Amino acid sequence: MVAAFAGWNDAASAATTALGAIAATLDAEPVAEIDPEEFYDFQVTRPRIKLAEGETREVEWPTNSILAAAAPGAERDLVLVSGIEPNMRWRTFASAVTEAAAHLDVEMVVTLGALLADVPHTRQVPITGFASDPELVENLSLSRSTYEGPTGIVGIVHDACRRRGMTSASLWAAVPHYIAAVPNPKAALALLRRLEGFTGIAIEAGELEEAMERFDTQVDRAVASNPEIEELVRRLETEQDEEPELEADEVPSGDSIARDFQRFLRQRDPGQPGGG
Repeated sequence: MVAAFAGWNDAASAATTALGAIAATLDAEPVAEIDPEEFYDFQVTRPRIKLAEGETREVEWPTNSILAAAAPGAERDLVLVSGIEPNMRWRTFASAVTEAAAHLDVEMVVTLGALLADVPHTRQVPITGFASDPELVENLSLSRSTYEGPTGIVGIVHDACRRRGMTSASLWAAVPHYIAAVPNPKAALALLRRLEGFTGIAIEAGELEEAMERFDTQVDRAVASNPEIEELVRRLETEQDEEPELEADEVPSGDSIARDFQRFLRQRDPGQPGGG
C-alpha cells in the first residue's frame, strides 16, 4: 500500500503529485472510499460545487480513495490511498486505513511525504526515509526515525501499523522553502524514483519529467531576476556542499525572500507551472 495525503505532510504537493503519477501510469481503479462525514470539519475543508455536463450542479466532498493498481510482471500489485489529511478522529481514520490494508492482504504500507527545508532547487532533491523493519532499514539504506515533535496523519498511520504488527516505511522529499507555494514536480519525481526501490515496480513518468524541466526553467529564470534570491540560493548550495558558510548578516531573511519569490511566481504566466 502506498499512501499520500494533501495537507501538512505534503509540502509543494510533492507527495500527492507522485501518487497521482503512479495511479495514472498503472491505470489504477477505485475499489473503495473512506466516508468523509466523520473525519472533516467542512467549514475548514469545504466541499466544492461543480457543473456536470455544463448544467447539473453537484457537490464534491473531500475524498480518501483506495485504488487497486495492477503491475504486470511485478511480484506484487499496489494499493493506493489518495486523500486529504482529516480534521478530526485521526485514530479512527488511521484504523480504517490499516483495516483496508489487512482486508486487501497488504504486506507493507509505504507513505509519501514532503517537508520544507533549507535546500537549493539547483541540487538533487534530498530523500530521507525510515522503516519499522530492521532488514528493510539495512537493505534500503534507511534509518529508524528519531524525530520527536508534532506529527501529521502520516505519523498516526504508522503508529496504527505498528499496533497491528504491519511493516511500514516512509519516504520524505525535502522541498526548498522559498518555492513552497507552488507544486514541485522535481520533488515528486524524486519520491517516485525512490519508491521504485521499495516496490520493484518501474513507473513511467514522462509527463512528470517534462513538468520538471519546465519547472526548473521557470525557477531558474525567476532566481536570475532577483539578486537577493540568487544570494540565498548560493548560500544554500554552499551549505549543502559543506563549504564555508556566508555570514548571516550578508544574506537577507529567508522568510522575506520566500514571500517575495512566491509573489513573483504567482505573477508569472498562469499556464506555466507555478503560475497564478
